[in-house]
Amino acid sequence: MYCPKCGKQVDDNAVYCPFCRAQLKSASPSTSGSSAADAPMLFTSNYVPGFKIDRALGLVYGITVRSRGLGGNIIASLRTIGGGEIKEYTELAHQARQQALDRLSQHAQSLGANAVVSVMFDSTEVSNSMDEIIAFGTAVMVSPLNDTQQYVKLS
Repeated sequence: MYCPKCGKQVDDNAVYCPFCRAQLKSASPSTSGSSAADAPMLFTSNYVPGFKIDRALGLVYGITVRSRGLGGNIIASLRTIGGGEIKEYTELAHQARQQALDRLSQHAQSLGANAVVSVMFDSTEVSNSMDEIIAFGTAVMVSPLNDTQQYVKLS
């Protein structure tokens, strides 16, 4: 599909455009039959502000392995001569992280989670031209706090 804001082609399952970060209004349904609007909330903290954690559902993750490609490597190598940012690699890294997050979200959604806490990234170089990127966290069920309840944190 194409991003309605910047017009660039994006993955059909993407929740956000990896180029301009716009939320994709026409995201395709995931394999579980739910829409992108049902995607779980993602948080790097171990709690969800304004919500209490009712149940932890377990570890969820999204993985992608990306190749830099021969053409990208040649252009990037030429850019290293002058120094500065290598935009081809920056864009590739951004796309890979977004795809890992989208897959993490789909995994959490398949477990019935409405949020994921403690979301983090890790990456590993698989070979000279490939990188593995993983997004992981804890899938949880949350409900809104009322005035008398306290935040519930996962330890």
